[in-house]
Amino acid sequence: MLWTILVVIVALWLLGFVMDIAGGLIHILLVIAAIIFIVNLVRRKR
Repeated sequence: MLWTILVVIVALWLLGFVMDIAGGLIHILLVIAAIIFIVNLVRRKR
């Protein structure tokens, strides 16, 4: 589930670069997704 959300957010982020749609919002969502991904990786190692 997390991977699907991450892929969708990255795709929207890239689309935002190409079409300049909602750039700020997409960047914020990408940062949130990256933080969740990193937290997930840290929790798996424990």
